[in-house]
Amino acid sequence: MNPVSGLSNPFFESNLLLSEDDDILARIRGGELWVVNSRRRNGLIIHKEFYTEFAGPGAAVGGGLDADCRAVIPLGSLSLISPESAEAQQKALKIRLQWVRLTQNFTDKPVPLDRAQLILEQFKSYFDQSIVDKVPDEAFALLVGVLPYTVRRARALV
Repeated sequence: MNPVSGLSNPFFESNLLLSEDDDILARIRGGELWVVNSRRRNGLIIHKEFYTEFAGPGAAVGGGLDADCRAVIPLGSLSLISPESAEAQQKALKIRLQWVRLTQNFTDKPVPLDRAQLILEQFKSYFDQSIVDKVPDEAFALLVGVLPYTVRRARALV
């Protein structure tokens, strides 16, 4: 299964073969709120119509946040759990916002190559190199508002 199957954006292509992608996408779109397991090094790149977000450990996914999700790329050994209480939901929503703000810090840089390098370095500091290598340039590009070519250049420099 291709993690970006059914995606209308031709720039978001991938050779990743992950068997649970359709199930993950169905869960995200299903209306129920989930939390990325904070006890694992895992996360989810969530592609929407015009942009892409990263939801790392502890972040809320699904529910009303991602009803417009078009594709997902799971990173690491993805584990989605159901929040145990309203407080757990609130905490997960705050963590999702923190992940968005972290990415926004990179997009605030005026030089596209710098943005691409920063997002690659961030992911390399958290995930194994083999996982980062499998993420399509297009996914990183949409995370920080650069062209896929810029991410390819940044990969050569990082």
